[in-house]
Amino acid sequence: MQSHVGVDETLSKLCQSIQEVRRSLPIFPFREDLLRAITQHQILVIEGETGSGKTTQIPQYLMEDVRLHSRRNEIGCTQPRRVAAMSVAARVAEETGVKLGNEVGYSIRFEDCTSERTVLKYMTDGMLLREFLTEPDLASYSVVIIDEAHERTLHTDILFGLIKDIARFRSDLKVLVASATLDTERFSCFFDDAPVFRIPGRRFPVDIFYTKAPEADYLEACVVSVLQIHVTQAPGDCLVFLTGQEEIEACCEMLQERCRRLGSKIAELVVLPIYANLPSDMQAKIFSPTPPGARKVVVATNIAETSLTIDGIIYVIDPGFCKQKSYNARTGMESLIVTPCSRASANQRAGRAGRVAAGKCFRLYTAWAFKHEMEETTIPEIQRTNLGNVVLLLKSLGINDLIHFDFMDPPPHETLVLALEQLYALGALNHLGELTKMGRRMAELPVDPMLSKMILASEQYKCSEEVLTIAAMLSVNNSIFYRPKDKVVHADNARMNFTVPGGDHLVLLNVYNQWVESGFSTQWCYENFIQFRSMRRARDVRDQLEGLMERIEVEVVSSLEDSVPIRKAITAGYFYHTARLSKGGYKTVKHQQTVYVHPNSSLFEEQPRWLIYHELVFTTKEFMRQVPMFVYRQRLVAGSGSSLLQEQRAGGQQQQEDAPQTGQDQGRAGIEAQGGHGQ
Repeated sequence: MQSHVGVDETLSKLCQSIQEVRRSLPIFPFREDLLRAITQHQILVIEGETGSGKTTQIPQYLMEDVRLHSRRNEIGCTQPRRVAAMSVAARVAEETGVKLGNEVGYSIRFEDCTSERTVLKYMTDGMLLREFLTEPDLASYSVVIIDEAHERTLHTDILFGLIKDIARFRSDLKVLVASATLDTERFSCFFDDAPVFRIPGRRFPVDIFYTKAPEADYLEACVVSVLQIHVTQAPGDCLVFLTGQEEIEACCEMLQERCRRLGSKIAELVVLPIYANLPSDMQAKIFSPTPPGARKVVVATNIAETSLTIDGIIYVIDPGFCKQKSYNARTGMESLIVTPCSRASANQRAGRAGRVAAGKCFRLYTAWAFKHEMEETTIPEIQRTNLGNVVLLLKSLGINDLIHFDFMDPPPHETLVLALEQLYALGALNHLGELTKMGRRMAELPVDPMLSKMILASEQYKCSEEVLTIAAMLSVNNSIFYRPKDKVVHADNARMNFTVPGGDHLVLLNVYNQWVESGFSTQWCYENFIQFRSMRRARDVRDQLEGLMERIEVEVVSSLEDSVPIRKAITAGYFYHTARLSKGGYKTVKHQQTVYVHPNSSLFEEQPRWLIYHELVFTTKEFMRQVPMFVYRQRLVAGSGSSLLQEQRAGGQQQQEDAPQTGQDQGRAGIEAQGGHGQ
């Protein structure tokens, strides 16, 4: 009996402390004013400092307020990143005292943690966009909150246009646009001069320090700065901003190694990473309290800029870089490049140090670089990305006039035309630019149009079982194999053991099949230097895709270990990504760009005449990643039985005498007409 009493006391204390934290947030005094403003206005722009409680508290206030929310309808809150959607949902479930997945849940691509009882749903902006396909008026939502609007992700920008349109004929739908920056006037203007509700943040002064000269190696500079802070500065946790998973893991390794060498000479340093591919239990560790006498160092991507608030941060180290997608419409190449962040981002990062007390921000670049080398704000993603997926989605929603769609910042004209042209070549659009039956089925799959075409072509070649596995493995392809520095030779040998004739896609298929045969064994992954969590994610993705195949009535059948149909299905989707061996190496067929086989590829040593690649990545040079090998000269492209040469003509490149002329030219003319005049 006593033990029960003890548990009850602990729970009541925990509930009290959670309520105390909620009351201490800057947003709490404005609760009634905010609810009143939401009642009076259909669209409201909310501006608040990061850490003021916008993301966690506003949805809870709406849940508690009967006037604004009926139990029949959900409250949807979008986040630009998967990590933010998952961690914020977990936090709110804890605050409301419910099990995650019941009243409070989250939905991200290939993972749905909601139920029929879900009232508050956190999701990525891409997931809400996909819900438009099944529910064009979002009838199941009473309130939609577009959070972190200042990040201007591709999906957020599309949501702006769609929700603005819906709000005009659904007067009962409340729309809240939450932003952390001072750019809220633009949002207000876009949403027909919607009122702005400002929540002052709790900010302490932050001292900013610059380097006297530029740093040659910012990773090394980060490690040295952390150790200097740890040894010389007063207690307080430290936040380091880096660009991605590889850098973060390298930094954590270097810090732990140096702490080991220093031993008991320094106090304990708790090093914790946070990035998108990290498992949920590891992500949660960044929020745990720092042990007494120790210092916590969180090494994060720019997710910690605005999406996540970590308590106890007093010191921020900012090397001034972030990873940004950039798309070259001329070459058709999309690359993730490390670039200097904007001044707005740098100021957001510095603000992280002033949440709980006066803090310090150490910028690993010069004051001159801050003023003269950094852009004022980040360029919206819609202006620097491939629009294939977006165009397909908008077409499937019945929006045909893309030129006059209500974009806050319209994308470049040539990017839009290229996306239309590519979808026409894939068979998703007809020569008038209208969605075909194939296009409608492609839109049902939440993957890149080329990948969805590959999956649908597998039906024709009777190899959908294998192609589904390949598609799932491609979704996590960069993180399947790992090479620990102390066991590089063993890891490379293990990787070579998976090599099979036919190229990298078949290697991925082989890895998955062997893992299935091992009974999904963790030990097998460990022995073969395979990342278990990546394989588990691939299995989840595969299960979801298989469910979607049933929905679009595609039968899942096996090719019985014949690799030719599999390679034909891959080509059906990726004929645009064809490279040919010439005197100077490989050149892409569409744009005559020099490219190289990635050193990790199973075909790195071989030199087949023709290659298809999954993606181009730019590191030191343009590398083709995931390449299957082809021995066919003609009839490379699956689908309507056209040859590779014909498909090149669809892209307007390399006109050949033996390729039929009229149909392709008419199609291209139709697309250009649509791109040029918005017909």
